[in-house]
Amino acid sequence: MQEIVERPDLLSRTIARSVSWLVAAQDSAGHWVAPLEADATIPSEYIFLHEILGRPLDPVRRDKIVRSIISLQGKQGGWPLFRDGDPDISATVKAYQALKLCGFSASHPVLVRAREWVMAQGGAGKVNVFTRIALALFGQYDWEKIPALPAEMVLFPSWFLFSIYSVSYWSRTVIIPLLFIYHYKPLVRLSPDRGISELFNPSRPDGEPFSPTPGIFSLRNLFLLLDKALHFWNRHPPAFLRKRALSFAKEWMVPRLKGEGGLGAIYPAMANSAVALSLEGYSLDHPLMQRVLSSIDDLLIDREGDVLVQPCVSPVWDTALALGALIEAGLAPDSPTVDRAMDWFRAREVRTLGDWAVRAPGCEPGGWAFQFENDYYPDVDDTAMVLMGMAKVLPSRPDLAPRMEGVFRRAILWVMAMQGTDGGWGAFDRDNDLLFLNHIPFADHGALLDPSTADLTGRVLELLGALGYGPDFPPASRAIRYLRREQESDGSWFGRWGVNYIYGTWSVVAGLKSVGVSMSEPWVVRAMEFLLARQNQDGGWGEDCLSYASGDYAGRGASTPSQTAWALISLLHGGHASHPAVRRGVDFLISRMTLEGTWEEDLFTGTGFPRVFYLRYHMYRHYFPLWALALSRNMTERGRALGHERVDFWKAAPYAPIARSV
Repeated sequence: MQEIVERPDLLSRTIARSVSWLVAAQDSAGHWVAPLEADATIPSEYIFLHEILGRPLDPVRRDKIVRSIISLQGKQGGWPLFRDGDPDISATVKAYQALKLCGFSASHPVLVRAREWVMAQGGAGKVNVFTRIALALFGQYDWEKIPALPAEMVLFPSWFLFSIYSVSYWSRTVIIPLLFIYHYKPLVRLSPDRGISELFNPSRPDGEPFSPTPGIFSLRNLFLLLDKALHFWNRHPPAFLRKRALSFAKEWMVPRLKGEGGLGAIYPAMANSAVALSLEGYSLDHPLMQRVLSSIDDLLIDREGDVLVQPCVSPVWDTALALGALIEAGLAPDSPTVDRAMDWFRAREVRTLGDWAVRAPGCEPGGWAFQFENDYYPDVDDTAMVLMGMAKVLPSRPDLAPRMEGVFRRAILWVMAMQGTDGGWGAFDRDNDLLFLNHIPFADHGALLDPSTADLTGRVLELLGALGYGPDFPPASRAIRYLRREQESDGSWFGRWGVNYIYGTWSVVAGLKSVGVSMSEPWVVRAMEFLLARQNQDGGWGEDCLSYASGDYAGRGASTPSQTAWALISLLHGGHASHPAVRRGVDFLISRMTLEGTWEEDLFTGTGFPRVFYLRYHMYRHYFPLWALALSRNMTERGRALGHERVDFWKAAPYAPIARSV
């Protein structure tokens, strides 16, 4: 009984300390952002880029990057895709090649361990497509054993199956500059001691071809035949057509290099664009090249002992989530913290007609991207999260109306225009769902497309509820039907952008609750049962990245603050505020708060591409636990989320007619 009596005071003190930490962490410009960490492939590719461009790499910085790569070497000598994960052959071969370029000999203990593991897997010939391309640039892999990309593909009309607009934004921005690399096939000649011939099976020293599936008829075998034809085409392209295609590709790429964000504001596309410009004759001191290289260098974070090379940055996402957590914790809507964030969001609104307009024509640009600057590629997830924060602030801030009304209206209409014909939402494009394209040899990473996903659909449902819509609103009704189809047999939902079924279930349940779906519906109850059955003995929740490869890991793994928070938010929305499991989860978070007023989290809980690329958001440990604890307090004291109390004012706000216009 004594624990129960003292618990509310302890909870309030924990929330207050977290709020103080998070408010103090806001940048003076109005945003929040923390490092975004990936695996060893990104720093390795940064070393590759300097070698390819002939751009000297500062020795001090190079040594710190080398230390970073070595520190990520995992068990058995290979490099994993996420902390404590199993080795990955592509990540390991890239790290090995990068260290060789930095002067490591094959006899170095780090490389000896790595080589033994690689050879036990069959050698470097087994690496994925993007690693093959990188190695081919150094003469370590045969171009004929790499899937062909003909430059002429950019000339296909947007409605064509193999159009550049049939693939995701991230694939598009990576592929377009790759077309120049495929055309010119530049070669950086390495001396034998800097190459990695020792990693290949002696019977196949220049790589391995892609193997067909058993039998005669399969999509993969059909695409492998097509690939052979495309290789022949690339060896003998009609000169006039190739010239036209490369010209079109350059005209497409250069406008997307404007500003400081770089092409697509993601590392692989940015690096490829630098190589493409070099092949087109741009010198290292050309202003456009300087801008591209500067955007890449901006991804680096110098730390005391090493350098973190980020795959991109996440300020809009971090700011929207930090603000949401603070609002739930009771931060006043008229606080300077909120004012700074609102002004920053207004300044970052996307007003460019981007690639999304190909599939959603006639819609005025609006919304937000993930990064500081990525104007051609706003995304539904960030935009919905920003709008939810605004929806909880603006009704009680009529003074902000003159500045925010147009921003808010444009963003809502843009999100609604992005709903797919299946009722769901993807991230960057509408109806980007030609799933058969994932069978082409180039798509061995399985993430060529950007189809609707449950987690994004749940996010938009949560937004619609925040705007006062119910489950009968046609877009919401279509989304609910989509989510019912997508529910897993165990009651959970797949998480495309976070690890994994805990993340997806959180997004969907929060959306269903917000839009007014009864939490007593049997299919929602099944989701609650899934989460309750996955709680760890320590009271927390966790999920290993291996859940993308095996259902045995669904909702299972070492407890983390962010995943515990997602599970708690789901259960709280589901009506389980007084459930013992929720109380234990809250205690888990309270007991693990640091003296500084935040939490520690080393494991990766973010997803770039399932099975291929994972992320550690360093901000997740700061705002998600606060959100869950504040929601627990509010559900216990008020029976509802504090943010939703403010949303009740929405119908009388000057924004109501704008919201209803969708």
